[in-house]
Amino acid sequence: MRTVARRVWQAISCLLRTSTYLRWVYLLLGAALVLAFILVDSALGAVLNGLDLPKVATGILWVLIALIPPLVLGLLPAVREVEGIAVESLLAVRFEERPLGPARTWPQRRRTALWFCLHLIAGGAIGILSTIVFGLGAIWLAAPFRSAGTRDIVPGWSYDIHGNWTDLWMPAAAIGGLVGLFLLSAAVGALLAYLAPQVLGPTAAERIELLEKQTATLAERNRLARELHDSVGHALSLVTIQAAAARRVLASDPEFAENALAAMETSARAALADLDHVLGLLRDDRRPGDRTTPQATLGGLDRLVDATRAGGITIEVERTGDLDQLPAAVSREAYRIVQEGLTNAIRHAGRPAGELVVRLSICLDASGLQLTVRNPVSGRSDHSGGGRGVAGIRERVAVLRGTVEAGPIGLPDGPGWQLAVRLPVSVTKGTT
Repeated sequence: MRTVARRVWQAISCLLRTSTYLRWVYLLLGAALVLAFILVDSALGAVLNGLDLPKVATGILWVLIALIPPLVLGLLPAVREVEGIAVESLLAVRFEERPLGPARTWPQRRRTALWFCLHLIAGGAIGILSTIVFGLGAIWLAAPFRSAGTRDIVPGWSYDIHGNWTDLWMPAAAIGGLVGLFLLSAAVGALLAYLAPQVLGPTAAERIELLEKQTATLAERNRLARELHDSVGHALSLVTIQAAAARRVLASDPEFAENALAAMETSARAALADLDHVLGLLRDDRRPGDRTTPQATLGGLDRLVDATRAGGITIEVERTGDLDQLPAAVSREAYRIVQEGLTNAIRHAGRPAGELVVRLSICLDASGLQLTVRNPVSGRSDHSGGGRGVAGIRERVAVLRGTVEAGPIGLPDGPGWQLAVRLPVSVTKGTT
């Protein structure tokens, strides 16, 4: 008894769900397509009937006429995209590839044609049942209100209308037919929803390829985020410290203030150029001929140091080796590492610009490239936190299979902070 009650409740719950009727609508779309193909087949059949062919040949041609149009249509690339939209909206299926694109390969086209045929078969069956249930249901629902003595004829069966309570079985049968139709539609729709990801969705190999593309996209976004953080963050740090220095000496040393303002302008222009470069890479409508600002390398180290010194910061630079021999990719990453090291020194040293001395060492030899940035810190420094800047440096160094050490050290004039990076690179002329 409990089992029967549970089944009844499940059926009632199914009838109360919106998904049941959405699945029925999806199947009716298949029925409408079947009707369209029947009209096409009828036109072709009329031509076939006019030919004097053997019965076997006529039968084969009829089979081809019935099968070829849906198969050809199912092989069209856009059918996968259209079916994907219908399946997602009406069968509530979520594909791993969103949105589901057109069929680009022949295996995808074959699976799409198979799904299209399944849609037609299931939709055609539900469409025929819907026509019968709604057509007969309308007649049977009105049976108790019709005049007695009427005889209705259904193919293979006839019955009399009595015009009293004995005709109540017909409205009950009509309602039962409607309930059965919607329950069957829900079951068929659930089966199609189960099969859709396997037939229409990506295969295991396609999922791996999709995952690789997503991983590459995320890696590129992460790289661009580092570029923005390093270039724009450095420029803003310089502008801040230069503005503070200019404000303090605006009345007493107008020449220094003017130089600081000029340095602010230069830093802001450089940041805008870097920003334009990164945004140019992000633009979806960028054409192959569009040019973006090239990325900075260690060849622009002097400009970076001069711009930093313009804020009143003392930078002592020590270079060893011919940096022009570095591969371009290593030179670009090394420039960003130095830039972020200087930015961290400006932000977290906890000293006024005029009292800050940063020592920068760049050494290229047979063991690789060594970058070292040292600066004093005070008790007000929050350098030990190691924020996004140090994390970005570690990511850059990891890509080049180098090592990075960042932490407090002792300097002759008090506590300090050191960033030490080693990049294994051969001393040969590189290319982009």
